[in-house]
Amino acid sequence: MSRRRGRRRQPLPTDPVRAVIDDLTQDGRGVAHVDGKATFIDGALPGETVAFVYTALSRSYDEGRVVEVINASDDRVEPHCPHFAICGGCSLQHLRAEQQIALKQKALLDSFERIGNVAPQQVLAPLRGPHSGYRRKARLGVKYVHKKEALLLGFREKRSSLLAELDQCDILHPQVGHRFDKLKALIAGLTLYERIPQIEVAVGDDVTALVFRHLEPLHDDDLAQLRDFGEREGMEIYLQPKGPDTVTLLWPEKTRLSYRLDEYGLEFRIRPLDFIQVNAELNHKMIAHALALLDPQPDERILDLFCGLGNFSLPLARSAAQVVGVEGSAALVARARECAAHNGIDNVEFHAADLSLDPSQASWFGGGFDKILLDPPRAGALDIIQHLSIFKASRIVYVSCNPATLARDASDIVNKHGYRLVSAGVMDMFPHTNHVESIALFEKE
Repeated sequence: MSRRRGRRRQPLPTDPVRAVIDDLTQDGRGVAHVDGKATFIDGALPGETVAFVYTALSRSYDEGRVVEVINASDDRVEPHCPHFAICGGCSLQHLRAEQQIALKQKALLDSFERIGNVAPQQVLAPLRGPHSGYRRKARLGVKYVHKKEALLLGFREKRSSLLAELDQCDILHPQVGHRFDKLKALIAGLTLYERIPQIEVAVGDDVTALVFRHLEPLHDDDLAQLRDFGEREGMEIYLQPKGPDTVTLLWPEKTRLSYRLDEYGLEFRIRPLDFIQVNAELNHKMIAHALALLDPQPDERILDLFCGLGNFSLPLARSAAQVVGVEGSAALVARARECAAHNGIDNVEFHAADLSLDPSQASWFGGGFDKILLDPPRAGALDIIQHLSIFKASRIVYVSCNPATLARDASDIVNKHGYRLVSAGVMDMFPHTNHVESIALFEKE
């Protein structure tokens, strides 16, 4: 009987290696070829000569990190965050802002060509916004490390499951990003400080909410400290003992968590775990951009697929005859209906439905739509796109958080359903990260 032996892991070389960087990956790593083998190097930019150490070896490629920049690129800037080298929250702070957006635009256009075999007739100018303090939604990990005798709060280390040791976060809204010391002191002072694994953050226009996940019931003293912190810092404090449905408000008695779209006369009352766009300023610009491309008219019936809590639906309802929003999450649909009622909008209806199914017999279908707005999750919208012909829409605006699935879906929209890819461009929703948000306009031939 023969025995299969596991392959012994090759030890990592310890001495720094010199390399010339040829390209940049979408996630911000420099690409070099060392002895003919592709090597992806954290902290390196195209055109640079660097010294790096290996961090991982594999059969088809290797990985490394820069230890010295010998010849720097003109596009290199000094990262403004002291934790950039270790924290996995950002990957592009060492790259000039203009080049960050150029990298994302290249990723979008390359995806259209390589995956979708399509190209936009026009490349839209990028939408830009703030580069710090922009993030209003986040999940912060919490862990007490006995070896360090320290409580860690924040995001994971680069390419690691370990929490990075952070004192602040400049991309988070300052209400939270500049209060790590206070949050650490709060948690460290609790009786059950080792039983709180995460804090969910939601920043509204008027108030910030913190949701404390706790694995055991909190003691009365702990609850009192959390209430005092909320009152002292002007934050809403929520508890989450188990799943998302168990989130309850601890302080104050009533929530004021909301965001406004004043240009449309709208206020969205939200709950802290609701999905909202993380960048408030970009969200305003994105909605205006999407509506300008869709061009809703007073006599038109418009379909908003993957509508969430109505971020696009309610602004659309200000211009169209009727808007139908469809979303897979029943909880978000309930919230969307509440928002419509709160804002006195009666020409919009919301439905919870599985958008992977044939919609022709659905109660919300109703005989077709003039125009469609799509804002799917990262997996894209391929299932519903198979049924585009029954909607008879003359124009489609597709908002995407994944250029690969947008390109795949665009191929079907163009090649199977007879639309033209009129225009497309990127929106810098997540500066300093490799996340690519984009928008595309399709018109029926």
